[in-house]
Parts: sequence; structure tokens; C-alpha cells
Amino acid sequence: MDRRHTDREYESELDSLRQQVLFMGARVEEMLGFALRAFSGQDVRLATTTIRADRQIDELEIRIDELCLQILARRQPVASDLRFVTTAMKLVTDLERIADLGVNICERAIELATARAHDVQPLIVRIGEMAQNMLHDALDAYVAGDVVKAQEVMVRDELVDAAYAQLFPNLVARMTKDPSSIEDSTRLLSLGKYVERIADHATNIAEMVVFMVRGQDVRHMSPPSEPPPA
Repeated sequence: MDRRHTDREYESELDSLRQQVLFMGARVEEMLGFALRAFSGQDVRLATTTIRADRQIDELEIRIDELCLQILARRQPVASDLRFVTTAMKLVTDLERIADLGVNICERAIELATARAHDVQPLIVRIGEMAQNMLHDALDAYVAGDVVKAQEVMVRDELVDAAYAQLFPNLVARMTKDPSSIEDSTRLLSLGKYVERIADHATNIAEMVVFMVRGQDVRHMSPPSEPPPA
């Protein structure tokens, strides 16, 4: 057997896995941006188009999972390679769930397309942008194997949680004052929860980057430092 050829083939498989994960991440990031734009602009057409894009994300998840299983079965990776492959398997699960949440945002955007504006809408968009930036930076950390950047993403999740906490009392006060607003307010509250969950998934990705690089499981641990100013 030509060992050198086998090594090159193995490296090619790992590189293909890396590229497919990055492509899926870029598509999910783009989809999230469209979903937030559909909500803020009350754009039903964009929301509908974005929902249809979820099918490609599902297909990418299946394809990447299959490649990971093939590498595990054929190559039996160890050490850093094993962490890389298992991280990819977990990472695409979070990406797929972010895409699903993007679909949820679009569905609520369609329902709210004719609703009158409310002062929490800019806050929801801002939380969404914070979550989108966290996702972008978590994927950058994955590409570079940058633990410091990953930890910064983890810390920023507290800012998203704090912003989301502002939504609930605001919307409860609105529903108390105007019972006719209950349906729309409930949808807005759901939207806030969706973007907060997206930030949680971005945090999961960042935690996996730390595991991939250092072999250290930091899930359910306290943030590495105080959160930066909002």
C-alpha cells in the first residue's frame, strides 16, 4: 500500500469536511440575515423565500454527517483529528437548529406583516444582530482554531440574555393595557425567544471550538470573564 497516497487522501477528506461545514455555516448565517430583514421590513416575499432555503440546510447536515461517519469508520482518527470530526458532527446540529429558528422567525414575520409597529421591534432586531454576530465570530473561531475568540463569543451570550429580559415586562405591560394586542405581543415574545436561542447555539459552537483545540469540555461552566460593555 502507498502510505503517502493514503495520507494525502485522508487529509483531503478532512479538508472536504472542513469546507462543507464552512459552506453550511455561511448559508445559515445568510439565512438568518434574511430572516431578520424580513421581520424588520415586514417583507413577506423575502420571508417565504428564506423558508424554502431551509431544505438545502437539511441536505447539507445529512451530507456532512455521512462524511463524518465515513471518516470515523475508515480512518479511525485519534487525538486532534478525532476531536475535529466529532466537533463537526455536533456543530452542524447547532447550525441546522439555527436554520430552523430562522424559519420560525420568518413564519412570525409573515403573521406580523400587517401589524402596527411596536417599540420592541428594534430591540428584537438588535438582539438578532447580536446573535448573528456571535454566530459569525464562532465560525471564524472554528476556522482559525481561535480559543480566545471563542471565549469572547461565550461571554457575549450574557448580553443577549440581558436584552431578551427587557422584552417580557414590556410586552406584558402592553397586553395588560391593550388586550387586543395579545396575539401580536405573543408573536413578538416568541421572536425574542427565537433569537435568544440562536445566541445559545452560537455559544454551543464556541464551546466546541475550545474542546476541538484544547480537548477541554467547557459546557455548563461559568463564562471565562466579565461580559464586555453593551
